[in-house]
Amino acid sequence: MFHAEIGIIGGTGLYHMSGLANVHEEQISTPFGDPSDWLTFGELHGRKVAFLARHGRGHGILPSDINYRANIYAMKQVGVNAILSISAVGSLKEEHKPGTFLVPDQFIDRTYARRSTFFGPDVVAHVSMADPVCPDVGTAIMAACGVQNVPATRGGTYVCIEGPHFSTKAESNLYRSWGADVIGMTNMQEAKLAREAEICYGSLAMVTDYDCWHPSHDFVTTDQIVAVLNQNNATALKVMDAAVAALPANRQCHCQHSLKDAILTRQALISLGTRQKLRLLLDRYLQPANKLLEKP
Repeated sequence: MFHAEIGIIGGTGLYHMSGLANVHEEQISTPFGDPSDWLTFGELHGRKVAFLARHGRGHGILPSDINYRANIYAMKQVGVNAILSISAVGSLKEEHKPGTFLVPDQFIDRTYARRSTFFGPDVVAHVSMADPVCPDVGTAIMAACGVQNVPATRGGTYVCIEGPHFSTKAESNLYRSWGADVIGMTNMQEAKLAREAEICYGSLAMVTDYDCWHPSHDFVTTDQIVAVLNQNNATALKVMDAAVAALPANRQCHCQHSLKDAILTRQALISLGTRQKLRLLLDRYLQPANKLLEKP
């Protein structure tokens, strides 16, 4: 199996990563099933990178049907310790114009039909999501926008809806009343699972349209979104290229220790099957099974 340090997840319209050297594709299997597509491995600025198309090449997977657990666990399996995510979003504020970018630092979860945790049924863990975006990754993405002269805003709230339908006007105005900045359908599960997997996570949100609240966008159509995406995809890839170069290898964040003190279940009650399934997450915190002295 190939290994990588940095993972890049491409959203709508981004199914390949350009600029990689020594490219190799590999099909990865996980205890949670197969990820959205084969992982593409390569080198960028001397760093090993793994790219994954979130919706699969050809865009055949609905936001609700993405196997987020397999996607993030696959990144963990190949050694990724930081994920840079690219996603298309609608704007909930006048200042976030179509064609601009935003690096969110907060999320609101409005999904209801997705698996958003690696844990259960016999192991419980509660990680902190107070600050769901790694500050070091966010800084690297924002610095990359500066390098590429891309209009971008640092900070803001991303509302993640279930989809695949776009919002009603009532919903759009509700999210605006909350002070949210952009709306999308994918990043919340990635952020939660990356935190459980102790992987640093950050996102570059590409604004494709004003959501339906806006008088000039009283309904959102796919062709509108694709038209803006086609203009922005090349720019987004340039930003990712610069972000890989800007991301520090030694980070001072707490993301890579987020499971410390988060596991509540007594070790003796965690089955051997669960320990094996989640070994990449649990091994550093649990005693070896044959040395457990605690009685259930």
